[in-house]
Amino acid sequence: MILRASIVAAIASFAMPGFALDLQGHRGARGLMPENTLPAFAAALSLGVTTLELDAGITSDGTVVIAHDRNLNTDIARAADGSYVPSPGPAIRSLSLSEVGTYDVGVLRPGSSYARQFAGQKRIAGTRIPTLAEVAALVRKSGNTTVRFNIETKLSPAAPDQTADPETFAGTLVAALRAEGLAGRTAIQSFDWRTLKAVQRMAPEIPTVCLTIARGANDNVQAGRAGASPWLAGLDVDAFGGSVPKLVKAAGCAVWSPFFRDLTAEALAESKSLDLGVVVWTVNDPADMARLIDMGVDGIITDYPDRLRTAAAEKNIALPAPTPVEP
Repeated sequence: MILRASIVAAIASFAMPGFALDLQGHRGARGLMPENTLPAFAAALSLGVTTLELDAGITSDGTVVIAHDRNLNTDIARAADGSYVPSPGPAIRSLSLSEVGTYDVGVLRPGSSYARQFAGQKRIAGTRIPTLAEVAALVRKSGNTTVRFNIETKLSPAAPDQTADPETFAGTLVAALRAEGLAGRTAIQSFDWRTLKAVQRMAPEIPTVCLTIARGANDNVQAGRAGASPWLAGLDVDAFGGSVPKLVKAAGCAVWSPFFRDLTAEALAESKSLDLGVVVWTVNDPADMARLIDMGVDGIITDYPDRLRTAAAEKNIALPAPTPVEP
């Protein structure tokens, strides 16, 4: 297939965002601020990142909001009376935008494993789940005209009733990006590649990123199992000799984004031979950051953009300029 020049340029601009390393702030800066909130994105912009990594959900009235989980996270969301939502939290697709706005997501549940994992995260009571439009407005306010967006579609083939279907999800997100003038600065990523195939059809100018994890209960590659993984839009890694890079290439993605512990030097070299960008997730230890930079990855997603900037600076890698902004 011959790609139009505009599509090739879009892919290249994501894989190489003008710096030797793509510094991506995971959920903004989850290690520092409440995840996927305006304070988190303001922190990432103020530190200086090349890309804001964020997650998208869709409300019952069709608004794109920024939230990681299909259901409200019971370790994050509090109702108007200050109580944390009971498990299971309501699905975002069951809530209107006004209802989503009633929840406070600024303070992790005390005593939870999540709170222990991010003990240094700042508590900001009264913080709300933002819309994509509000994140776009914050970036415009910062004056940063080059920072990119890496947006994950949050849906699962195992839970079809919890979100819109892949076509509707992709179409709603693409329309919102175009309305905000962000299509040219965005990549869309997912573990559920059905949305990526939909984006490729609807908006071929938007690069897609194939997310993978090849271990544990969340394994979406499922090598060696009978049939194709339900996460991979009909593709079967075993049909590609077990090669995830070849699988990603066949899926039409511009970038492969593996769990960082799954990446080998051989897979990285194979990806480069296939002209795939490689952006690993989610790397928080400076020693791992240094090792992956030395391996030659194109980008790193981290909860701690400050740590990644330090690790990159120690390798004499040029850093994106901070664009301080208040949420």
